Formats: sequence, structure tokens, C-alpha cells
Amino acid sequence: MVRSASDALLQSIELAVAAEEAGADGAYYRVHHFAQQLASPFPLLAAAAARTSRIELGTAVIDMRYENPLYMAEDAGAADLISGGRLQLGISRGSPEQVIDGFRYFGYQPSEGRSDADMAREHTGVFLEALKGDGFARPNPRPMFANPPGLLRIEPHAPGLRDRIWWGAGTRGTAEWTAEQGMNLMSSTLLTEDTGVPFHQLQAEQIQRFRDAWKAAGHDREPRVSVSRSIFPIVNDLDKQLFWQERGSTDQVGWLDGGNARFGRTYAGEPDKLIAELAEDEAIAAADTLLLTVPNQLGVDYNAHVLDSVITHLAPELGWR
Repeated sequence: MVRSASDALLQSIELAVAAEEAGADGAYYRVHHFAQQLASPFPLLAAAAARTSRIELGTAVIDMRYENPLYMAEDAGAADLISGGRLQLGISRGSPEQVIDGFRYFGYQPSEGRSDADMAREHTGVFLEALKGDGFARPNPRPMFANPPGLLRIEPHAPGLRDRIWWGAGTRGTAEWTAEQGMNLMSSTLLTEDTGVPFHQLQAEQIQRFRDAWKAAGHDREPRVSVSRSIFPIVNDLDKQLFWQERGSTDQVGWLDGGNARFGRTYAGEPDKLIAELAEDEAIAAADTLLLTVPNQLGVDYNAHVLDSVITHLAPELGWR
């Protein structure tokens, strides 16, 4: 169980180790400021990288309203090099906050006539440019250390990291913008729009619009797309105690950030039931990466059991790698 900030951090590292041992492909961390959760991802990612050797390590997502993009590029480059090129960073405008306009306490505020979402995109543009590794800073003619010729870039530089940045898109329009910027698409269990169709169908449309926009932009690589799901196979008495009541879960529609939003259901039940239901999820079929949201407050051992249950009881029947 998570009883302290130390527990949250150390158990997050142990859970990454357990995920690798279970045969999962990655460990992604949520980032929330002013909350008793995980707020500073790069020390955590670097520590998890040092304890693992195969899995991807990422975030879902870093709120770019709070970030100094050049300092973030330094941190991201260091963590990626420590990991051996396994970093997959999800970034975005962020989710509803613990405090009002928390980014202002970090020293950031939108310029005149601009919104906080605009500011997030501006920070993102600077961050993506820095990751390219091009020089832009004029060197001191009397430096402490010898400089290479020409303008200087952010160091350390992590080759290839620019192609491993994902944007957490909450709408179909934002997914198209994501494609235009050459970022991978990360779509969670929430969309901040609603057309009346089931969540998985709306999300599948979002993915298709992303892929169409990517093709139109003429990028020279294939993008990646992830969707998030809460999936709990019930295979023992503790699973039943914790998640039996979720067996009838359905989509929910609510009001968020001034508009309608649709929340995806939780999948819980016996493996045979879940296999049949998940096979009908159009967004899972359209994506190439499935992120499982786990109740980390229940501790490493139980979450390792959840991962093992999905990998053992569901993945083979559904054709998941």
C-alpha cells in the first residue's frame, strides 16, 4: 500500500521492474502537480531505466503549461541516454488541476490574448525544436570549457527522442494538430467532446483522423498510436472483492472544462467475458499500443498480478503482443 511520497516513488520503480518481468512492453507514469502523486517524472524515469533493460519508459502525460522547455529537453535527454533510448514521453496541455491555474505558481502565464492551451503548445514547439539537436545559442568567446565550432545546442542530446514524443489529445481536432506536428498520438479514457456514439467508436474516429492528417502532412516515418483502458480480469477472490461491481460498467457523459465529455468504461469480469467485450473495442483494434491504467495505491504485488492476468488470460486470445 502507498502510505508516503517515498512509497509512491519507490513502488513506481518496483512496478516497472515487475512489468518487465511479467512480459509487458512498457511502464508509463502519470504526472500531476500539487497532488500527493507523481510530479517530477525525470528522476523517476532515470531510476526505472537503471533497474530495467527492455521495456519502454514514458509519461502520460506531462503538462506543458508548467514546463521550461529547454530545461525539460536537458532532463529528457539525460533520462533517455540512461535508458538506452527507451523513453516515450507523453505530453499535453494537461488535465484538470488540483489548484486554480497552478502553472502561474511555477512562473508561467499566457501572453496577452493567448490562452493556457496556447502557452502549452508554445512550450511544446520550443521543446521539440531543442530535441532536434540543432545549434541555436551563441557561444562565449572565453568559455570555461572548449566549445565545438558554431552555435551550441542543448546537451545532452538524445538522438531519436524527437520521434518518441506523444501528444495526449482529448478531441478529434487536437489529434489532427498532433499529426501535423509530427508527434505520436496518445488517447486516454476521456475525450472532451461527445457525439452520442460509444466512446470506443468516437476514439476510433479520432485515430483515423490522426492517421489521415499524418499522411497529408507527408511525414517520412510511421506514427504510433496508444489508447488507455482500465482492464481487470477476475481470476481470484481478491479480484472479485475489488472489481465485481465494475462488471456492468458503461460509458459516462459529463461536463468538463466548459463542455460535454465522454468517459470510457472499465472492463472487469471473467476472462472469457472480457475477451468477447475487448474484441469489439474499435479503438483498441485501431491503435498499436494499449496502456493499462492500474490502481497503484494497491501496491506492487497486486498490480503485478493484474498485469500477469491480462498477459496470461487475455493477450493470447486477442492477438496482443
